[in-house]
Amino acid sequence: MNGTTNVSHTNDSIDDIKAGIRRRLDEVAPELVTLSRRIHAHPENAFEEHRAAAWCTDLLRAHGFAVTAPAYGLPTAFEATAGSGPVTVALACEYDALPGLGHACGHNLIAAAGVGAGLALAPFADELGLTIRVLGTPAEESGGGKALLLDAGAFAGVDAAMMIHPCPFDVADFHSYAMGSLDITYTGKSAHAAMNPEDGRNAADALTVAQVALGLLRQHLPSDWKVHGITTGAGTALNAIPERAHASYALRTPSAPELRALRARVEDCFRAGALATGCEVALAQPSPDYLDFRSDPELVALWTANARAVGRPEPTVRGPFASTDMGNVSHAVPSIHPVLNIGTTACGPHQPEFTAAASTPAAERTMLDGALSLAWTAADLHTPTAAQD
Repeated sequence: MNGTTNVSHTNDSIDDIKAGIRRRLDEVAPELVTLSRRIHAHPENAFEEHRAAAWCTDLLRAHGFAVTAPAYGLPTAFEATAGSGPVTVALACEYDALPGLGHACGHNLIAAAGVGAGLALAPFADELGLTIRVLGTPAEESGGGKALLLDAGAFAGVDAAMMIHPCPFDVADFHSYAMGSLDITYTGKSAHAAMNPEDGRNAADALTVAQVALGLLRQHLPSDWKVHGITTGAGTALNAIPERAHASYALRTPSAPELRALRARVEDCFRAGALATGCEVALAQPSPDYLDFRSDPELVALWTANARAVGRPEPTVRGPFASTDMGNVSHAVPSIHPVLNIGTTACGPHQPEFTAAASTPAAERTMLDGALSLAWTAADLHTPTAAQD
């Protein structure tokens, strides 16, 4: 953990502080539930989360945090700090929604948990030798907000970065896929579909050829390499040869080097569509690559003990099952990204049912569990000097 020191979290002084952290969280819990519900009721997509960011910063500022908003060149990012200790803990808050699905990934709960952990820790930060940095991190679903913030210095000097994520199960040692984005635009030539189709160059056909090529490619890919996407446009009138077609794709692999290899093969499939139909193709990468998440073992051990003490079920062990821009942070800073069951085993994120589940009392209880476990884990990173004081 980059040499960060901690003393036994079973000594009396830390037990007393943790009891105080719990009491403080109980005091602010109604405000956190209100925050989560407001964000859930007003979903905002990537880089548009103006209200969510403002609601988070209003609450942090009201409880004494020094707030910078906007921050690091992103209009919907913020930084809120408390304490002045030598060990800096970053608590990441996500709050973007999914287009058409709202908060089907439960980012309203992530924001409230990160804010809650910060509020619970703040009165004890100096005693623990901690600096608390609550970061508002927009555009996780698309856009790579944390990757942009990392490049801009938001995580500079951070000793540990933490967040939680709602899920249908509990996992402490989280792993993710590396993920890359790809936007495809075909340009052909319009013509009347009955009078002179021979004069046209069908951009929709180019996309069809590429999708067939991708389907054939999949049989030669490792089972943990993923390619999936959507067609976002392929003509406007059925009696006109489509002169434009658009698609957006995501590529996932267990590691960044594999991602580069997969991207080269997938891009060739889209070039093949253009070659076969006489169209032109433009390939663009709209977001930074998301790196695979690497959990810090020491932080995982601390989190697991604290989540157990809070009353969470024993975590399960799973391989990669998602992607996150928190992966980029984990390559630069010791990090954890535990996932917590919000009481919905019948559905997973990115489903309408999960949107509904993310605003239930069970989900809100999980959010508070996550906030307390994060705060206690941060408290365990206290410096020996601070503990003796």
